[in-house]
Amino acid sequence: MLYPDTGRAVVTLLERLGVEVGFPAAQSCCGQPQFNTGYRHETEPLVRRYAAAFDGYDYVVTPSGSCAAMVRDNYPRIADRAAAEGRDDGLTEAAAAAVPKTYELTEFLVDVLGVTDVGAYFPYPVTYHPSCHGLRMLRLGDRPRRLLEAVQGLELRELAGAEECCGFGGTFAVKNPDVSAAMGEDKVRHALDTGAPVLCGADNTCLMHLDGILRRQDAPQRTVHLAEILASTKSLPYEPARPLPATETGKIR
Repeated sequence: MLYPDTGRAVVTLLERLGVEVGFPAAQSCCGQPQFNTGYRHETEPLVRRYAAAFDGYDYVVTPSGSCAAMVRDNYPRIADRAAAEGRDDGLTEAAAAAVPKTYELTEFLVDVLGVTDVGAYFPYPVTYHPSCHGLRMLRLGDRPRRLLEAVQGLELRELAGAEECCGFGGTFAVKNPDVSAAMGEDKVRHALDTGAPVLCGADNTCLMHLDGILRRQDAPQRTVHLAEILASTKSLPYEPARPLPATETGKIR
């Protein structure tokens, strides 16, 4: 909803790789905001809705580690708790249908399609921030890095403290704004230290948080979702909403 270019990039990328892509209009939020805030009962209809919306599809691919982790880790917990309370109402069946076919984008590319070189072209230095859900719940490992390293023209620069949380954490940023902002400022400082004009991630929630800090600092760095980099080619190059900073000898000018 907030970053439609990411969704378009996923479709462009997957279709270029020969995947038949559908986008069911009945889909909605996976329920993570409600669940993480303690509204478990309010999350349950969204579990059923998710399973129904994607019924008949072989795979569900999401450019968000947090959404994929919500489905794979928490849907079974929600169903089990409801069943223990004697009011399953189709949740067990819905979770069983949704969990095994839900993949984060880089998982789908590397594990299902078996590709790391997707034919992308992105002639910029880039530094990569791995999200907490991707690291700790999905255990994506080096999949995103392998995909980035195969992009023609891209120079991947190491990010100090890469595995540290950026501080967003969904409602954590609302309930603990000072801590959240301090963590984000640490991450931004390390990203700027790389001199790369682009800070890449696989979760737009992290990127939204970090982009806000970069904007407030008027910093010469842009956040770009991994999918948009992988969708970029020489014939159809990435077109940023805001111009990328000029570079000189690989450093931000």
